[in-house]
Amino acid sequence: MRIGGAVLGFALITIAYLAALIWADSRHQVFSGLPQLASVMPILITASSITYFLRYLRWYWLLRRSGHATPFLRGFAIYLSGFAFTATPGKVGELVRIRYLEPLNVPAPRVVAAFIFERAFDLIAVLILASLAIASFRIFIISATFVIAFLSCLALASANLKYFSLAAHVFSKRGFRRAETMIIAIEQGLSGCRKWLNPTDIAISLILGLIAWLITSLAFLFLLNSFGVSLPFIQALSIYPLSMLAGAASMLPGGVGSTEVTIVALLSSHEIPIGLATLVAVGIRVSSIWFAVLSGFGSIIGLEISGATLSRN
Repeated sequence: MRIGGAVLGFALITIAYLAALIWADSRHQVFSGLPQLASVMPILITASSITYFLRYLRWYWLLRRSGHATPFLRGFAIYLSGFAFTATPGKVGELVRIRYLEPLNVPAPRVVAAFIFERAFDLIAVLILASLAIASFRIFIISATFVIAFLSCLALASANLKYFSLAAHVFSKRGFRRAETMIIAIEQGLSGCRKWLNPTDIAISLILGLIAWLITSLAFLFLLNSFGVSLPFIQALSIYPLSMLAGAASMLPGGVGSTEVTIVALLSSHEIPIGLATLVAVGIRVSSIWFAVLSGFGSIIGLEISGATLSRN
């Protein structure tokens, strides 16, 4: 993806996000709690940073198991670079990591495979956490159906890779090179996932995913408590994962907007004022997805500078 386009997209989403907040504040006084939110933001950001590192450990493990070990610290920066594009449909923009991993002899199909495998286990981990206490049965059913459908499609596609080759051949004959390249990348990515379908890699991927998303859920619980909101522990713990699934099911880039609306709806069902519920939703999202995007852009800048320095030398 073009970095300039990503910056423009990020700016537009940010403007729309702020406009929605200003509108909400005019009706529910959302901004009155900003000083208190700012006081706990360092703790929320620290929690998010830990989750990013845990998810990177999973990524590093998968690449290493496939024979593509990368320098640990540079690999972390490369992993973070994908977060700059996390607010894209299906997070496919995170494949910008290919740009920085190919010089380290990690082929693009392996990066695509790791991306698909990681997405699948993130969904499984979040679904498990959301199912601990079903805050809204209808939202849970919709979200669970989405996850099951997604995983079923992956399994079905992986079992019928020959059709991808056939489709790529058809597009090639018609001169649609970009479509051909995309289909081949998906085919090779799905095929590459098979390498990790063993008890060890599955267990490590699931455990690291569960711990990472559990920390985010605990951060959400801490945020609620900091505003004096008291809910049953397990039920409060499951609200954010369920909202994340609803955001993913909405197919909006990064679940921006839909995740926040779900959080507000679930908290409002517990008679929490809409203004406070909105502030909590914004707080957890700023410390997670928005902080991730900023970390991603920071990593891209660092990688571009270091790459230019190396090329001059």
